[in-house]
Order: sequence, then C-alpha cells, then structure tokens
Amino acid sequence: MASLQQRNGSFRFIFRYHGKQHFVTLGKVSQEEADAKAAQVEYLLLRLKQRLIELPPDIGIVEFLQHDGKPPSDLQEVPAESRQLTLTGFRDRYLATHSDSLVDRTIEGIELHFKHLTAALGDAFPIRELKLADLQGYVDRRAKAKGMSGKRLSPATIRKEIVTLRTAWNWAEKMGMVTGRFPYHGLRYARSTERPPFRTIEEIERRIKAGGITTAQKKELWESLYLRTPEIAELLAYAKEHAAHPWIFPMICMAAHTGARRSELTRMLITDVDFDGGSVTIREKKRVHGKDSTRRAPLTTSLRESLQAWLTVHPGGNTLFCHAGHVERSRKRSRTTGHQSGKGRAKTLAQRVATVRVRQDQPEAGPLTPRELHDHFRRTLNGGKWKVVRGLHVLRHSVASCLAAAGVDQRIIDDILGHQSLEMQRRYRHLTPQVKNQAVLAVFG
Repeated sequence: MASLQQRNGSFRFIFRYHGKQHFVTLGKVSQEEADAKAAQVEYLLLRLKQRLIELPPDIGIVEFLQHDGKPPSDLQEVPAESRQLTLTGFRDRYLATHSDSLVDRTIEGIELHFKHLTAALGDAFPIRELKLADLQGYVDRRAKAKGMSGKRLSPATIRKEIVTLRTAWNWAEKMGMVTGRFPYHGLRYARSTERPPFRTIEEIERRIKAGGITTAQKKELWESLYLRTPEIAELLAYAKEHAAHPWIFPMICMAAHTGARRSELTRMLITDVDFDGGSVTIREKKRVHGKDSTRRAPLTTSLRESLQAWLTVHPGGNTLFCHAGHVERSRKRSRTTGHQSGKGRAKTLAQRVATVRVRQDQPEAGPLTPRELHDHFRRTLNGGKWKVVRGLHVLRHSVASCLAAAGVDQRIIDDILGHQSLEMQRRYRHLTPQVKNQAVLAVFG
C-alpha cells in the first residue's frame, strides 16, 4: 500500500488513497525511523480501509498520517481552505500530482530546487504570501553560494530554481491553491558570462600554454572541447583497441555518429536498429512535453559493422547495450557491495571497509545505467591522449559541429540531434578555424 523511497539522503513514502497518489516527506532520518513510519502508515491505511477508524472532516489524508492518525483539535476546527499552505506542503502537493507524468531525472531536479528553496525560505514559509522581495532575497543569497566546481553559482542555475517555483505556482494558481500572478517581475540577477565557444584541442592547448588562467578556467576550456571528423575517427580506433567489454566500442560509435545522449543510449532496443533501412531510432523523453518521442539517425558504415559484431555476442534480451557480468563502479553489478556513501557514512576507513562484502550471485544480463556508460567511457579513454574528452556529450556537440562545418542544412542537424531552442542551435552553429580562415582569406587575401 505504501512505498518507501530514498532520494538524495531524504526519505519519503508514497501511497494511494481513494484512487489518488499522495506522498509524505520524512526528511533525512535514519533507515530505522523511516521503516517504522512506513509500517505505521501501512497500519493506518489498513484500518481506514477496514473502516475501523475514520478520517476526520476537513482533514487531509496527508495531514492525518503526518500526525500519526491523531491530528490536533485546533487543526480540525480550522476550515481546510483557510489553513496556511506552507512551502513544503505546496511542494508535496505539486510533486504528488506530477510524479507520474515526469521522468525521474526531472523529478530529481525539482526536488533539488525545492531543497534549496526551503533551506533559504524555511519549511513553514506561507507560499500564498510570497512577494518579489522574498524572491530577490533568495536570489541574492544563492548568488553567494558555491557550486560543485568551487565557483559562485551562475545566474543561469539560480534562474532554473526560480523557474521551477514559477511553474509550480502557475499550476497551483489554476488549482485555486494560490491567487494572482507569480511575483517575479522586476527580479534581478547578477551579470553573467557567456560560456566559452567550442574549441579544438589545439586551440585549448595554445590558450593554456599562454598562461594566466586558473585551474577552474582550464576545466571550463576542456568542457568546451569538440572534435573534428579525423579526430573522431582516431578516438574510435583507440576505443576499439582499449575497450574492456564488447558493448563499449559500439556504444561510443553510436554516440559519435548519431549524437545520442547517455540516457538515450541506455533506452535503445535491438529492434530500434534497422539494418535494412539504414537507420536507428533514438528514444527521447523531454523534447515533446508530456509524452515520449523518437527521432531517427542514419546508420553509418562503421556503426553498422560495430553493431553487427556486438549482436553476435549479445547476452540476450531486447536492450541494445547491456551487460551480463560484473560492471565496475556500478551500484547494482559491481563485484562488491555494502559501500558507504553520503553524510551518514563512517568516519574512518576501517569502519567503512568493514561493511564491504563480495557479491555472492553473478549479476544477470540487464540494461546499463547512464552512470555506468560514463564510467566505462572514461576508463576506456583514460590512458591516452583522449583522456581530455570529459564525457560522451563531447561527441554529441562534435557531431553537430562537424555537420555544420560541412554545410549540412540546420534543419537536418536539428532532426538528427533533436535540438529544441534557438540558443542551442546558435551554440552548435560554429565553424572550424580552418573553414573560417579560408572564407576570410578568399575575400581579403
């Protein structure tokens, strides 16, 4: 009846009541506390179903369970529409409604954004009283925080958090939970800097050799790397020689010749590859709002050959890229289990090692996760000159860059890669230095 979930160290349980899905956030509690609360929820829901107890009038099922089936009398005396809607209650109702219609990655992003919002504004912040001054104070506070790279958060990151709140507000306004327009007109963000343009390996190395840049700036430069057509071919040859598993090279080749994202690679099925028609179907999640969609990319000669070779040793099932044995750095298929992570892990190495044990069962064949794809991509390229390629996404914008430099119509590029915005198109629409130089020299000499 109730399902306990843990995300980012925080527990919540999901349940259905009268045909509708609800969930209650427990927060960062111990596993024992979460299990105890889940058992209590199961018990209360069972007693409600058996009609041994009744839900008090004007009390929501979530509030009833939050108070262990004994809501305070003063809560029952207040009409439901007059109760104070807190930021956490607002968040919970929004997620409960949208959890089935959004992909997991989007839900995780929404939860992370609300985590920052509740940390700054407070769990009990009355959402109906939200003002521009509250939002501006939040933006100013977040602008002083540091991100994963150690730098100050970019205005683009903060803007995404505000957009999440605005989207939830617009939904709540239609539901009658809040009134009026979202109060963000006049909101000011710090001045931002445009991301560096895509550069070749030689351009990045010259910029670093010139000196005067920080470690963070070097990292940002390498994140703007794109490969030209001969470099992609050289990388693929290196990957074919050094791949530790037979699925790695065809997976990298698929990314390098179609521009498929990591998550799209994990969703591919054997039936998505049409050898006779010379195309591959790529399954999308976010391009078309509210529905799963697909796009098709041509099947190149080298991609066709690599896939045919892989399918001769495929371990079974319909998932295109899968693994039947152990996968290093995998949460489900690594050789050992019991590793501690997060804030609750033991402080000493000996205490952390004490919980690690060897898996007894051989993992069955199954699809790979985006994290596993990334890890093995990095492992394959880590020993040579291609270690500067940070991830599979470099291959995605390399495909777009090579096609644009060759004069391919932008509509074809958009169709193959599934681009959505003009900003995204503009960022990918650049030419290699040689093409630019030749064009200018042809005019001015």
